[in-house]
Amino acid sequence: MKQVDSLNVHEFGKQNDKVVVLIHPSVVRWDYFEQVIPLLEKQYHLIVPALPGYDPDSDSEFTSVEEIAKQIGNYLRRNNIDKVRLVYGCSMGGSIALRMAVDQIVKIENVIMDGGITPYQLPWIITRLILVRDFMMLAIGKWGGEKILVRAFTSDQYDEEAIRYIAKCLKKISYQTIWRTFDSCNNYQLPEQAGDFEAKVYYWCAEHELKERNWDIKYMKKFIPGTKFIRLAGIGHGGLAVLKPESFVREIKKIAN
Repeated sequence: MKQVDSLNVHEFGKQNDKVVVLIHPSVVRWDYFEQVIPLLEKQYHLIVPALPGYDPDSDSEFTSVEEIAKQIGNYLRRNNIDKVRLVYGCSMGGSIALRMAVDQIVKIENVIMDGGITPYQLPWIITRLILVRDFMMLAIGKWGGEKILVRAFTSDQYDEEAIRYIAKCLKKISYQTIWRTFDSCNNYQLPEQAGDFEAKVYYWCAEHELKERNWDIKYMKKFIPGTKFIRLAGIGHGGLAVLKPESFVREIKKIAN
C-alpha cells in the first residue's frame, strides 16, 4: 500500500502491463473488490484506491469528486503510469471515473460507470432538498442499523456476513463524509460537452435499478453520445462485484483485453 496526497492506494499484479483502476462505491471500502482481485491480478496491474472518508487506515474525510479524481490521476502520473487500459467505478466511483477521463491527467482508454452518478441539472434549491433527503436516508441507516440501510438502498439479498460488513463500514464513516459524498456526487462539475474525449465509455445499468438510473442514462447520452449502455441482468445497484464476481470479471475482460 502506498500513500500519496493523503490517498492510500493498494496495488496488485504490478508485473503486468495492462493497468486497471477499480474505484469503489460509497458506504463500503476498497476491499469491496476482494473477491475479484484474485481473479484479475494475474492478468492486470490493479490499482485500488482507498477513498478518503472510507479508508479504515486513515482519519481522512471525503472531499469531492473533482479532488479525488485529481489525486488518483496524480498518483498514476507520479508512478510513471501514463496510460490506463480501464477505469471502473461503481456509483460514487463511477462519478470519479468519469471526472478522471475528463481531466485527462493520464490517458484512459476505457471507462466503466457501473450505476455511475451524473450531476443533477436542477435549480440549486432542488439539489439542496435532494441532498437533505439522501443524507437523512443514510444517516438513519447509520443510526438505526445496517438492515435498514440494505432495505433502503438495494433490492439484492445479502447474507449475514455481507450485512455485518456494511455495518462495520458504516460505523467508521462520519456524517461529514456522508454529507460531502452526496453533495459532490450529485453536483460535481463537468464541462457542457466532453470535447476532445478519447476514452470509450460504457455505462452499466443493473436490471433492478433501471428506473433509478434513467436520469443518468439520459445525461450520458447527451454528454458522451458514443456511450455504450450494458444492462446487467438479475442484479441490483452495485451488486455484481460482490454477488457475481465471476460475471464481473468476465465483463471486465471483455473491455480490458
